[in-house]
Amino acid sequence: MSDTLSSDKTASALRASARVSAELLLVLVMASVALWLLGRMWSVLWPLIVALFLTTLTWPLAAFLRRRGWPPALAASVVTVLFLAVAAGVVALIAVPVASQSGELGDGVVKGIQQLREWAAGPPLNIGDAQITGAFDAAVDKVQHSVGTTVSTVVTGVSTVFSGLVTAVLSLFLMFFFLKDGPRFLPWLTRQLPGRLATDVPVVAERGWETLGSFVRSQAFVGLLDAVFIGLGLWIVGVPLVLPLAVLTFVSAFVPIVGALFAGLVAVLIALVSNGLTDALIVLAIIIVVQQLEGNVFQPMIQSRGLGLHAAVILLAVTLGGSLAGVVGSLLAVPAAAMIAVVWNYLREQLAEPPSGPETDGSATAPL
Repeated sequence: MSDTLSSDKTASALRASARVSAELLLVLVMASVALWLLGRMWSVLWPLIVALFLTTLTWPLAAFLRRRGWPPALAASVVTVLFLAVAAGVVALIAVPVASQSGELGDGVVKGIQQLREWAAGPPLNIGDAQITGAFDAAVDKVQHSVGTTVSTVVTGVSTVFSGLVTAVLSLFLMFFFLKDGPRFLPWLTRQLPGRLATDVPVVAERGWETLGSFVRSQAFVGLLDAVFIGLGLWIVGVPLVLPLAVLTFVSAFVPIVGALFAGLVAVLIALVSNGLTDALIVLAIIIVVQQLEGNVFQPMIQSRGLGLHAAVILLAVTLGGSLAGVVGSLLAVPAAAMIAVVWNYLREQLAEPPSGPETDGSATAPL
């Protein structure tokens, strides 16, 4: 015969479950409100986040100059100018070779399209020129009947480009001020906060800064590995524009997953239109091998050491961030997860029980 349930214990368990559920629901509501407020302030937060990324990347040089006795304003100005020069050099490394070989690439694109039409005309597709022409005419007709949508898309694109320029300029100014006045921020923050917050918030902010710097440096190292290995593969195969493609691979590495796909697609297309299908497949194989090593070996190992996160957590964070917020979510997923880990570890430190010392009694004798 089974035991009878205790009504008192059952009621107590239900009350405890209800209390925990209400507390969790309140936490979720507050988190939703915080995310909504962050979304409303995104036009200000996004330049701030970009500026923090740039500052962590350039701070070692600024700190080196300050240790040599340079005034903070002069050190920040020099580092900002050098950063702009490097950024302009990266753009030149990509744009100048592409412009000089644009005619050759254009001819290759035309040749590639012709080869594609010839392949489509044969088995198993057997698509004739009449069908291709009819499909092209249908596409043109559809474009003509959607002029309004096209204009709206163009206007949206122009607005996005303008917003990106404003974000870039604002981020550069913020980076300059962070380089100049950054070390004075934590003492100022300590003076503004009351009570326990004057100790807790600066400690968490300092740990978060170190974690963010570790993320940016590890991502740059991973991007460098990608650029070197993929660049060597492209050079061995004989693909043109090796240096611009390597630079593009390095820059794209700062956007996990999406950046790698974009850089790899560009490399495969250039190999296809310039060297043919066989070399394009070889380049595709090289990129897949390098990206698999980078995504499953190098990046999780390097970032897990620098950020204190398990490799599986990093992979899941990138996947979740990309599904929630696209490219921006993929970019911010890992540092956001690292910041959450910093706060959680600090809370655990503060809430942990103090270690209990060895028990002693009156019969214990003092050491001589």
